[in-house]
Amino acid sequence: MTVRGIRGATTAEINEPAAILSATRQMLEAILVTNPSLRSDDLSSAWFTVTADLTAVYPAAAARQIGWTMVPLMCSLEIPVPGSLPRCIRVLLHWNTDLPQEEIQHVYLGQAADLRPDLARSF
Repeated sequence: MTVRGIRGATTAEINEPAAILSATRQMLEAILVTNPSLRSDDLSSAWFTVTADLTAVYPAAAARQIGWTMVPLMCSLEIPVPGSLPRCIRVLLHWNTDLPQEEIQHVYLGQAADLRPDLARSF
């Protein structure tokens, strides 16, 4: 079995726990919809990053809210590149799967769709 990465990104409207958790849950749920064989038992870990303007809550808490209780989760700050997208939440999921790389579906929502327009979808 191979470990594959699934990328996701979204933005929160404001720096408040409810907004950050809602945006993160929406992103994770979209990843689950677009990768229907993904199960939390197959995740070796998940790494979340946020821009420096999101400090109200850890986005990993949203993963716990959707039932990812045994997945190792990590949060960190994104590199503060001048001109980068504000209020951005990113995730990298490490998925144990036999799917080939080209069948992995990445998710970029909201304003984060501008980061990878080639991968953006409507939900």
